[in-house]
Amino acid sequence: MESDDAKVVFDCRFFRVYKDGHVQRHRPIEKIPPADDLHSGLRAKDVVVSPETGVSVRLLLPKIKDPDQKLPLLFYIHGGGFSFESAFSPRFDAYLKSLVSQANVIGVSVEYRLAPEHPIPACYDDSWAALQWVASHANGNGPEPWLNSYANLSRVFIAGDSAGANISHTLMVRVGSLGLAGANVVGMVLVHPYFGGTTDDGVWLYMCPNNGGLEDPRLRPTAEDYGDARMWEGVGVLG
Repeated sequence: MESDDAKVVFDCRFFRVYKDGHVQRHRPIEKIPPADDLHSGLRAKDVVVSPETGVSVRLLLPKIKDPDQKLPLLFYIHGGGFSFESAFSPRFDAYLKSLVSQANVIGVSVEYRLAPEHPIPACYDDSWAALQWVASHANGNGPEPWLNSYANLSRVFIAGDSAGANISHTLMVRVGSLGLAGANVVGMVLVHPYFGGTTDDGVWLYMCPNNGGLEDPRLRPTAEDYGDARMWEGVGVLG
């Protein structure tokens, strides 16, 4: 007979949750260590941003052709339904390496905590903490030498796909309302952003217990977001 703890209390296309709290994902999360690209000259490494939460980033540095020229910074947030995938997965590692090399920018790819083990807003807060960590290098005396030496923090772009695009939008709203001391966000790239506000959004509402319902601005952006001049002022072109 099936034990009470083995009963499924929530099931969706991303994961299954059992009564005892165990989470079973329908797709495994594969991670690979950082590796330099000898062909392009790109270098890579992982850095822990917050020992308390375990939030980290994968830094990607393209081949430096002119040590005196600082490069724009691409702050990237991966997709995966808020509940799977990783900045360290083969898919996103390869994608960001290609993008960084071709655009000649510094890449910062965020490894945020996943739902449902870490309910929303953990993913938003982790990404915001990582963005603030990036901004802490503005005067060239932050904890990461690559950013101190090579990052032009007057040209920061926030980007993401799917759930990562949703998180990117929320970060941009925070930047517009709170500012980001030490850095200037000049652009945002949303690839197939995860927005909703319909009865099909039960999974997001489950992953975010403290929510504003289908009108939650993180799920359904308001017209005021798009009309806020502070959010879009100075939006430029990557590269």
